[in-house]
Amino acid sequence: MALPFNHAEVTMGLLDEVGKIAGAVAAVEAAEKVDPDAGLLTKAVAAVAGFKGAGALEEMLEKKDEAKAEGAEAAPEDGAAPQA
Repeated sequence: MALPFNHAEVTMGLLDEVGKIAGAVAAVEAAEKVDPDAGLLTKAVAAVAGFKGAGALEEMLEKKDEAKAEGAEAAPEDGAAPQA
């Protein structure tokens, strides 16, 4: 019986979310170190910013990896420059 989802995609999706959550936690901790009396609103804004920032950073790295892979596919294997 085949599963209706790809195990690798689900695993990577979960790891992506864990990374975003880690970014949120790190941002809240940083806000608390900067301002030990930080209020709930400040911590919430820091958490959202950390979550979104980690997601944006992850997307940027994925695009960079994809571009590098596409460049490697287009380059000849002998290392010579492409002929025009």
